[in-house]
Amino acid sequence: MRAHYRSEGLAETDLAASPYEQFARWFHQAAATGMHEPNAMVVSTADAAGRPSSRTVLMKGFDPRGFVFFTNYGSRKARDIAENPHVSLLFPWYPLTRQVVVTGTAERVDPEETAAYFRSRPYGSQIGAWASEQSTVVGSRAELDAAYALMAARYPQDKPVPVPAHWGGFRVTVETAEFWQGRENRLHDRLRYVRTDDGGWRTVRLCP
Repeated sequence: MRAHYRSEGLAETDLAASPYEQFARWFHQAAATGMHEPNAMVVSTADAAGRPSSRTVLMKGFDPRGFVFFTNYGSRKARDIAENPHVSLLFPWYPLTRQVVVTGTAERVDPEETAAYFRSRPYGSQIGAWASEQSTVVGSRAELDAAYALMAARYPQDKPVPVPAHWGGFRVTVETAEFWQGRENRLHDRLRYVRTDDGGWRTVRLCP
């Protein structure tokens, strides 16, 4: 199974001044294609012993401060981040033969930002955040459904659902951001932004 890429490529002169601006360009292009969930990203973490784990989550925002996602603070990824804040994000935009790889450090967003996002979620997702003890063992699907029903009875749909204390956001501050564009003969374009000591950015080209 092998695909031959024939894109126009990515040149240094094409790049925006910062990785956030460049990401915005590519993200909006990905969204414009109708691609399913272009905000899906693979978040890779490692615990204090260096044991890695990866999972797909949905990015819920980005700006010059970083990339934001939300999770249960008792989940494996959140426990990993508490021990080792260095993470990697991967956006795999296969239809465009593009990917973006971000490395950086994660920290919790403030409670007000978490609350604002939580209130924007559908009711079912709000209740799900209460019902699921993410990453823990559950005996059966029936137990999970029962937990959901219990929380739905506790917090009816016609009343505000409080934000769980165990749930919230992380913001990943960028240290490097690589923009990968597939090219012919596996000679792909890989341009990476690297944060400089003065808070600016320099860019380098990597061999494919």
